[in-house]
Amino acid sequence: MSECSHNCESCTANCSSKEPESFLKAPHDLSKIKKVIGVVSGKGGVGKSLVCGLLSVLSQKSGYKTGILDADITGPSIPKMFGVSERPKCNAAGLFPVASKGGVSVMSLNLLLENQTDPVVWRGPVIGGTVTQFWTDVIWEDIDFMFIDMPPGTGDVPLTVFQSIPVDGIVVVTSPQELVSMIVEKAVNMAEMMKIPVLGLVENMSYVSCPDCQKQIKVFGDSHIEEIAKKHNLPVIGKIPMEPALAAACDRGDIEAIDPVWISGIKDILKELIAK
Repeated sequence: MSECSHNCESCTANCSSKEPESFLKAPHDLSKIKKVIGVVSGKGGVGKSLVCGLLSVLSQKSGYKTGILDADITGPSIPKMFGVSERPKCNAAGLFPVASKGGVSVMSLNLLLENQTDPVVWRGPVIGGTVTQFWTDVIWEDIDFMFIDMPPGTGDVPLTVFQSIPVDGIVVVTSPQELVSMIVEKAVNMAEMMKIPVLGLVENMSYVSCPDCQKQIKVFGDSHIEEIAKKHNLPVIGKIPMEPALAAACDRGDIEAIDPVWISGIKDILKELIAK
């Protein structure tokens, strides 16, 4: 066979009939995962992991068996939010996620480290390989919805997840600042390039409620989420306030005690997904 010169006019090979190569990895033989939802953000610091945690809590409380694959390898915060610290059990077949108090299955690198504060100083390919192993080597038993807490941005790991794992849709997290809104569009555009459906947008740190008059104070200025949603024809799933009780619950590992009413808009989307 002649070497490809990338000149289609002089090439005798019939490439048009070839299907593009798929990089999708099969989950563990014993895993039963119905739907996979990625939670992404264009930049760090907007509360992506918080939103991932709240979405998982709402899913579990809605009667769905829920799991979280923590793909934020260098900044894993999911175990802390859910009060999960025990090491995952394993046998000859594979590794098992750790169940939270509320029954959410969690797999995170922090559960495998000797100390939770040990830094993960790894290069991109190693991090991407670890995320893939959380999909292929972990036994996710009977999961209706798996939420993937992605690292921020549009780099190696999000690309690895989109190419290796059959993601059914993503939720994009933003905050009110116009600068962040611009970066969020990068995440939306990346999903469109990868042909991953965007299920909707969630705005975190949307406002602070005055404890006396309940007036909403927009600390970071007016919201721009409606503009982005309209531009890309996407729904706004919810707006989460800066709530001291929510922050305190996450700090003590009790996020499941919170009723995530701010993102109740995801319920209909979950129903539609699971019905397909």
